[in-house]
Amino acid sequence: MSVTIKDVARTCGMSISTVSKVFNGYPDISEATRRQVMETAHEIGYRPNALARALKTNRSFNVGVLFVDDNISGLMHPFFAAVLNAFKAEVESRGYDITFINHNIGAMDMTYLEHCRYRNVDGVCLACVDFYSSEVAELVNSDLPCVTIDHVFNNRSSIISDNIGGIGTLVDRAVELGHRRIAYIHGQKRNSSVTENRIRGFYRAMEQHGLPLPDGFVVPGRYDDFEYIRGSLLALLDRPDRPTCILLPDDASYFGALDTLREQGLRVPEDISVAGYDGIRSVQAVRPRLTTVCQDTDAMGRHAALRLIDHIDHPNTAISDSILIPTMLIEGESMAAAPKGL
Repeated sequence: MSVTIKDVARTCGMSISTVSKVFNGYPDISEATRRQVMETAHEIGYRPNALARALKTNRSFNVGVLFVDDNISGLMHPFFAAVLNAFKAEVESRGYDITFINHNIGAMDMTYLEHCRYRNVDGVCLACVDFYSSEVAELVNSDLPCVTIDHVFNNRSSIISDNIGGIGTLVDRAVELGHRRIAYIHGQKRNSSVTENRIRGFYRAMEQHGLPLPDGFVVPGRYDDFEYIRGSLLALLDRPDRPTCILLPDDASYFGALDTLREQGLRVPEDISVAGYDGIRSVQAVRPRLTTVCQDTDAMGRHAALRLIDHIDHPNTAISDSILIPTMLIEGESMAAAPKGL
């Protein structure tokens, strides 16, 4: 015999109407009650009928995720994988499923908004995409609830990692260690407010410390691209005023950077200091252990989910705002005092 909503209510010691409100996403239910009902339902094997719930509430309890990765690392990218994992855990705990939004359904070609309509999602999280494209503009200007990660639209809630403060923290640490010749290899700038903010943060921090910044000390690079980073690194090392400390665009770049520096006969950190960005756990297994800035991916994913659900549940009262998520310095072994006289 199948388990019914009456069985859930009896096991919880609650009324059927209260349990029904939990499953149908009513806002006038406490978090403790919601969790008790969901946990009980899971324990006794109750599964709400999604179609019946959708017909009753005029909602699909399905949210979209727009994730388009130009570097083709996809969901294996450790930063975005961690953010989306936290997002997924939070929305699923509240009874939602996830659909990834793209251009193609079989042989059909459609815009992002058309795909959202086709899948009847209640809202969408934009996590990695060309935020300046016309298709994204169409989506965020529609009546569909949206939340963005690491990009701000005036009319949408956004979850922003403190990229300006994060890169500033690395500059502060380098200065504490006596470095004055500090270079920055940044990620690609195209359509990326993340990169733009980190570059601005780097310039600002150097200016605040009164440090000179020679032409060519801010070098273009690419996220998660060892070969490109190698070329940028070699250009810096070939200078007569070679930097004593180099900030990399991300933690993944450290693998290639470390090999390149060793090939050039340089020791890290005795001859040159290096720092990364992201706080990826797997990179911390490399020696010397990388000094980096850790982004709070769990908080970013959770807040994105909570903001999106708030806009879905309370379309008339939810506020479109930006949440700035602090970063944290992870002190490793890849930065040391600047060589004497430099």
